[in-house]
Amino acid sequence: MTRFSANLGLLWADLPLVEAIHAAKSAGFDAVECHWPYDVSARSVARALHEAALPMLGLNTAPGDLSKSEFGLTALPERREDARAAIDQAISYGAEISAQAVHVMAGVTNAETAHDVYVDNLRYACRMAEAYDIMILIEPLNRYDVPGYFLADTRQASDVITEIAAPNLKLLFDCYHVGSTEGDIDNRFRELQPLIGHVQFASIPDRGPPDDGKIDFPSFFAMLDNLGWNRPIGAEYRPVGATDASLGWLADPRYGASR
Repeated sequence: MTRFSANLGLLWADLPLVEAIHAAKSAGFDAVECHWPYDVSARSVARALHEAALPMLGLNTAPGDLSKSEFGLTALPERREDARAAIDQAISYGAEISAQAVHVMAGVTNAETAHDVYVDNLRYACRMAEAYDIMILIEPLNRYDVPGYFLADTRQASDVITEIAAPNLKLLFDCYHVGSTEGDIDNRFRELQPLIGHVQFASIPDRGPPDDGKIDFPSFFAMLDNLGWNRPIGAEYRPVGATDASLGWLADPRYGASR
């Protein structure tokens, strides 16, 4: 049976985070995840998660200055101290809400030293997260949505994970980004499965719900089940209108969920 996580950065984004957690529970999701929850007290989020009996799969490090299109700080040589502070913030907040993972955002840069800075900061993140049993995730973002994002594809991500060789460093496999950049998500998943810590999905090309677009998600979810994937899969898509109106797929047995 496929289990699903609601990414509250996009689903129920019109609701306060605490209310969105309860909405995800009411809709039948098995877990939640979020983007940047830092303006909400960790205590209130932890309470809502406990009341809803939902695990928090993960959150992101702060994105930096989005007005300057930074999209993260970890690979930016001029932002090394800020990157460490963002990592500390995410791990501390994540520990307080019992989050299972932190996605450490790379940022937009083409600096010559970006790779070394990125690897150094990721090593730091892995060390800091180890004490809390938190997984560190890295996610390639496609070049169409985020031009110039340092972590460009799964091959680069795989090389970074191999270089660092930390047991708590894993790949966030986002079907939307991988499919937009690399095409065949089925074969890419099979090849990368030992490195993958979390999976997210949205349709291509509009980043909508999974019952629209080019990807055969019932087939993909069935493949994951057959390969032994047993963690909730993150619904990180943009609803057109109200989130609840976009959830027809969640009750559809073709998608593998038992509701």
